[in-house]
Amino acid sequence: MKLVILDRDGVINYDSEAYIKSAREWEPIPGSLEAIARLNNAGVTVAVATNQSAIARGLCDLDDLNAIHQTLRSRLNAVGGRVEVIAFCQHAPGEQCECRKPQSGLLREIRRRTGIALDDAAVIGDSQRDLEAAASVGARPVLVRTGKGAETERELPSALADIAIFDDLAAAVDGLLAPS
Repeated sequence: MKLVILDRDGVINYDSEAYIKSAREWEPIPGSLEAIARLNNAGVTVAVATNQSAIARGLCDLDDLNAIHQTLRSRLNAVGGRVEVIAFCQHAPGEQCECRKPQSGLLREIRRRTGIALDDAAVIGDSQRDLEAAASVGARPVLVRTGKGAETERELPSALADIAIFDDLAAAVDGLLAPS
């Protein structure tokens, strides 16, 4: 596995029904930043694929989103971690875009920008749309129970019933890096 693609809200940081609209509201889930650094130290490229419809809803703008991502990168840097690519969809649900997960546009963008094949990738998310996007491009879907993950686990369709499920990103990284 050369690439791990992470959903952002509910996987790296706490999610909010009111959306994460500013850098002040962005709070990492304990252990998530260190888990990303462990992937980096193991030679794994890390990217983020995130739906950010708060932009289309007028709740924040691209400057706010860039500030959130700068906070993420700064906090990661402080623990020795990094993300190579942050790909985001700013469209609202119902818009006919190809980037909003479960569509595969964000994952294809990450493939293009990293040069790493998606069949050599894991996608870690907390929602069914993350898992469906992964499966649609031949990546390994991984569910975490943080964010909406516990609810997603209860409602998994049979097509996704045998995916790996972990309590949080730190546990998922432990599982992915464990000798096979």
